Amino acid sequence: MTEVGDLRLDLLTLDDVAAVHRIYSDPRVWTHLPSGRHAEIGVTEQMIRARIAGWERDELSTWIVRDRGTGEVLGCGGCEVRGGAFWNLGYRLAYEAHGRGIATWLAGQAIEQAHLVRPDLLVIAYLLEHNLASARVAEKVGLALRHRGPDAGNPDPTAIRLVYADRPLSDRELQAALA
Repeated sequence: MTEVGDLRLDLLTLDDVAAVHRIYSDPRVWTHLPSGRHAEIGVTEQMIRARIAGWERDELSTWIVRDRGTGEVLGCGGCEVRGGAFWNLGYRLAYEAHGRGIATWLAGQAIEQAHLVRPDLLVIAYLLEHNLASARVAEKVGLALRHRGPDAGNPDPTAIRLVYADRPLSDRELQAALA
């Protein structure tokens, strides 16, 4: 458990499924990728099981963010190993938690831990170009824009994918990030 100010990071458990699903099913937090919204609670449970397995396998994965005083779930986030090739930085916060600096703090914690656990792996954040808030967070935590191109497989054929990383990407690393 990590605490700072009024925030606390805990490991996800299956007891968190309902609270996390309230966030992941809220269309207001999926305005940049509506197709990612969790319509079924089973999708959220499967995601949490995968995040728990990530902790067991890689010693780092996604945390749940809580208000330290009330215990209210504010979101989830962290770094996960993808394809054995890189750390993927990601987060999703409750709509009411937006604009409070939580994403920046959470992303900073995740990158710091990723560099401690597996410094050989680069850290990547990939996002859609119109998601300006996430781009600002990536830049605030020291990631630089390394790629801009069409978002293959996106239901919106005009979508542009941005890849931010903590260091330059090889062609192989870029292909792994885009896969």
